[in-house]
Amino acid sequence: MKQLNRELESAISAALLSAQMDGQLPAFVIPEIPVSPPKRADQGDLSYPAMGLARLARRSPLDLAGLIVERLNSLAFIDCVEIAPPGFINFTIADDYLKRQVDAIIAEGEDFFQLDIGAGKTAQVEFVSANPSGPITIGHTRGAVVGDAMARLLEAAGYQVQREYYYNNAGNQMMVLGKSLMLRYRQQIGDAVDYPRDYYQGEYLIEIAAQLADAHGDALRDKDWAWFKDAAEARMFEWINRSLTAIDIQHNEFFNETSLFEDGRIWRTLEAMRENGHIYESTHWEGADAAEIADVASKGYEPATWFRSSGFGDEKDRVMVKSDGAPTYTLPDIAYHSDKLERGFSIAVNVLGTDHFSQAQVVKYGLRALGMDPEPIHVIFVQMVRAVRWNEAIGAYEAVKQSKRAGDFDTLDDLVVMTSADAVRYHMLARSPNSQLDFDVDQVVKQSNENPVYYIQNAYVRCAGIFREADERGFSDDGADLSLLGADELRFVRKALELGNVIEQAVSNYEPHKIAFYAHELAAVFHPIYDRARVLHSEVPPDVAKARLRFYRAAAVVFHRVLRLMGMSAPERM
Repeated sequence: MKQLNRELESAISAALLSAQMDGQLPAFVIPEIPVSPPKRADQGDLSYPAMGLARLARRSPLDLAGLIVERLNSLAFIDCVEIAPPGFINFTIADDYLKRQVDAIIAEGEDFFQLDIGAGKTAQVEFVSANPSGPITIGHTRGAVVGDAMARLLEAAGYQVQREYYYNNAGNQMMVLGKSLMLRYRQQIGDAVDYPRDYYQGEYLIEIAAQLADAHGDALRDKDWAWFKDAAEARMFEWINRSLTAIDIQHNEFFNETSLFEDGRIWRTLEAMRENGHIYESTHWEGADAAEIADVASKGYEPATWFRSSGFGDEKDRVMVKSDGAPTYTLPDIAYHSDKLERGFSIAVNVLGTDHFSQAQVVKYGLRALGMDPEPIHVIFVQMVRAVRWNEAIGAYEAVKQSKRAGDFDTLDDLVVMTSADAVRYHMLARSPNSQLDFDVDQVVKQSNENPVYYIQNAYVRCAGIFREADERGFSDDGADLSLLGADELRFVRKALELGNVIEQAVSNYEPHKIAFYAHELAAVFHPIYDRARVLHSEVPPDVAKARLRFYRAAAVVFHRVLRLMGMSAPERM
């Protein structure tokens, strides 16, 4: 399927080059100025702002627009070209072309607007990457949905995509998890033990401890925390996988953080940075003022190993290895990302919480310190999310009190039970990741057009309902005369043809939420058409009914494609 905006951009560039070669325009590098839908429907279907070139061309915007139109090659899909002040070139797509796209959409099916932007290229999307110390929380869920949607859109753009989970199973938090389960187990077998407040408090650890006690009795009493850490980790990861599978998320690569320690990569990374002159030992960072130095001295700190990150633009240097010889999380993070770059991905997308912003910058500084180019790495930062309900008594939204199974956690499992997998996916995606999100539990379960999940899926359901009724009546769209389609149906086809550009923009700008915006806009165009363009109605002539049935077949293809790009189901009934 052609991206008509791209076709026009190429034609306009050719017209400008032709005018330059003939001396009608001065020589200049033609910048990329996008062709996009105008703000008003009466301005055509696509528009090019010639004003953006007026200074370079040394022409008035209207004069330049006229020159471009004069030299524009004839395009079969364009019916009308108009120039509008202060220098827009507005294009109207030919009705005959739109009618032909109905069959083209049906023929493409699941590959509708499968682009080749990433053909021959690889992309990695690393997302979720939650410590296997507890269930998937609501906060993790937003990053999971954003990451999976990004992966789906990259695949639609032609990239070969790897979905990676950084299995963060090293460090102090995992030791605490092992000790927590060990103490919970000993409580289960009747030992009198104190349970520290800073250990994991969730009910889920008590459940695992009870299962271990049932299966082994007191035979595990002498096992150390490391054994219990492995047991807890295995159970937690099974739970994480079940939770993600419930919302149709699958990773195809799991990278163990512990592997960086086991094969010595973190220490090789440190030594490579040292050889490049970016590591030093000190009790304080080199830029510390007198007050900071005095404070450190008063506390009797031993020397630590520092990364001279301030040399790359950081606000201060960072500790890589603490005075006790234990690495901070910065060192394995840099080692892990250097491994990513060595694997040769064309692009590597990380989906992280906003609390990781500074750390993400330090990792890029670390890669530069290794002599590596961090350009392939792109980060999508995800803001906080909370589940809320309207409380009539106080006249305001309040956070939902969810099950105590996970201690203080609000979990993905609870959210799916309260709503649905599709509701979770859409609402986590439907706002820019850069904005905080209140997930309105009552709103997302409504079976009405107030609920965007219902609104979008119901468009596909309506198409499926028409097909069922047509099959029952023995009515077919074979031999449909698409010239009989009207303005309503063509309005939808116009909107459907924007999908390629939506995919491209979402991928180019790392903005997967754009597909959710587009899905709602598409449904808003469709539903009024459904009410007017009837198929199996006594007053509709059979040949018109055939054409409309074919149109709804194409509409179903479009909605199915868009829903799957968001990771949502396309139900036949609701």
